[in-house]
Amino acid sequence: MTSSVAAVAPARTALVVGATGIVGQNLAARLVAEGWTVHGLARRPRHDVAGVLPVAADLLDPSSLAEALKDLRPSHVFFCSWMRQATEEENCRVNAAMVRNLFAALPEPGLLVHAALTTGMKHYLGPFEAYASGEPPVTPFREEVPRLDLRNFYYDQEDALYEAAERHGFSWSVHRPHTVIGYAVGNAMNMGSTLAVYATICRETGQPFVFPGSPVQWDGLTDLTDARQLARQLLWASTSAAGRNEAFNIVNGDLVRWKWLWPRLAAWFGIEAAPYPGHATSLEETLSGDAELWEQIAAKYGLTESRIGRLASAWHTDADLGRPVECVTDMSKSRLAGFVDYQYTPDSFTDLFTRLRAERLIP
Repeated sequence: MTSSVAAVAPARTALVVGATGIVGQNLAARLVAEGWTVHGLARRPRHDVAGVLPVAADLLDPSSLAEALKDLRPSHVFFCSWMRQATEEENCRVNAAMVRNLFAALPEPGLLVHAALTTGMKHYLGPFEAYASGEPPVTPFREEVPRLDLRNFYYDQEDALYEAAERHGFSWSVHRPHTVIGYAVGNAMNMGSTLAVYATICRETGQPFVFPGSPVQWDGLTDLTDARQLARQLLWASTSAAGRNEAFNIVNGDLVRWKWLWPRLAAWFGIEAAPYPGHATSLEETLSGDAELWEQIAAKYGLTESRIGRLASAWHTDADLGRPVECVTDMSKSRLAGFVDYQYTPDSFTDLFTRLRAERLIP
């Protein structure tokens, strides 16, 4: 009787879309550790990740996407990808098309059990071109608040997911992290690696390690999302009845002030935190002329990545740390539904820094 039940039970086979990104890499690792069969889709997938089967595909090329997916019958899809465009109008068009194209290209989407979409705090703060502008959002951010009266590609991605789920009969979940801290080389939104590069340059040159963000971020409470914590929630929602057809915030579960955290990050690198100047200072400008310097640092210490742009995304760190409004996230909804995992935020950074050093990405 047991063998009969096992024979008909659906296999847990995941298609992780955006498998080379900060969310996708950490999620794929978690799924592999849990015994899933994992296919990792990217335009240029990695072929050296244990347990992840690479799928090379362009989400904006429907015919080649269908060809790449023709032999896959995943039980779960995890959509962790987006492409930044010049305007929010283009962001909406392109990123919604990516979601629609993915589900249209699956040979048997009716076999899907669940699909999860990762978005973020821009759901509450608005798109980059109207970021945290207008009437300040009421905090803590809660999932039930209405959408902003602005074009927002997260909303278009959600709608594309809802349409596919209704058409093919699978359940869905949406996950809204704050700034994600985790390991991923070449990622366009990587505050942890960006700050590691900045601290390293400060240590090597003696320049001050200045917090680049706004006074509100320096003094106020905030939260962050460890990529491993996000992976745990994605796994929980995709396999729990309480996670079906719901949107969930996802943060570490503690609160920090940057004025408290910044000296602790400096101490890990053996440097002093500079006094806060009382205003935001563009990290993108600070690092803009340091490409050659990073090449020299990489040569001096035998690092494996000499291109600063592969490790640092200062523009996105400026956007996150420069917010003029409080950003605090409510986690009650998923906690009441059964997701009670927690991650200590300082460890999110120091664990990442330790891995970057072990991989010889920082000295």
